[in-house]
Amino acid sequence: MATSPNITFNDGNQIPQLGYGVWQVEDDVAEKVVVQALDAGYRHVDTAKIYGNEAGVGRALAESDVDENDVFVTTKLWNDDQGYESTLEAFDASIERLGLTKPLDLYLIHWAQPANGKYLDTWKAFIELQKQGKVKSIGVSNFPEEQLREIINETGVTPAIHQIELHPYFNQEHMRRVNEELGIKTEAWSPLGQGGDVLKEKVVTDIAEKHDAQPGQVIIAWHLAIGNVVIPKSVTPERIVSNLASVDVRLSDEEVEAINGLTRDDGRIGMNPTETME
Repeated sequence: MATSPNITFNDGNQIPQLGYGVWQVEDDVAEKVVVQALDAGYRHVDTAKIYGNEAGVGRALAESDVDENDVFVTTKLWNDDQGYESTLEAFDASIERLGLTKPLDLYLIHWAQPANGKYLDTWKAFIELQKQGKVKSIGVSNFPEEQLREIINETGVTPAIHQIELHPYFNQEHMRRVNEELGIKTEAWSPLGQGGDVLKEKVVTDIAEKHDAQPGQVIIAWHLAIGNVVIPKSVTPERIVSNLASVDVRLSDEEVEAINGLTRDDGRIGMNPTETME
């Protein structure tokens, strides 16, 4: 059974570098596949309120033979709940859906939503939740550099991690440097570019052949090599296992650089964090 290495946050807590994501997984399906992921050896599960599957993840944690205390659990605050008091209420609701009997491992602000101007009060609520011991580590997701620096400057508390869209077509070199400068770990969502053409790139397929690996495993190994926390999603049992086995694929510096070279100016798939959702 493959085992993910751990990465240490700026607050001293640790996160398994390779986790299991459940974006776009229906609640009842999440219950089944999270159990499969835990059986396969994953010890890090990433969900969010907006995914609509916190309850399914919670049922899986309760059903699994793996002790809840051995699983690193992340969830995220949705945009409609931003604001100090509403954040505190939304957190309690997420914990109830998850059914956790331990502190949450990681809570993230899902999007900065700059034009709404609530991200700073929201971050202050996150700090309070951490002070109360309800959550071990706090972080952000999809924050522009300006808002990221602002919440740190205004509160003196630095996020443990910053989850952003990141894949070979959009390798986020600048934001990764910013995160590193600030002592923040980088986490990648859509790490495989949502399974598109990047898996067919000759650079990737050649490296895969050399390592007797699958293209997806090579891309996950690239994320691990450049220091990202990565949360690939699959509902296929064989792929769940093979994704975790990516920890055993070790790329050379030259192979990492070759994959770095795939990045594009127009490589973003999702929304730009500087924008605000309607």
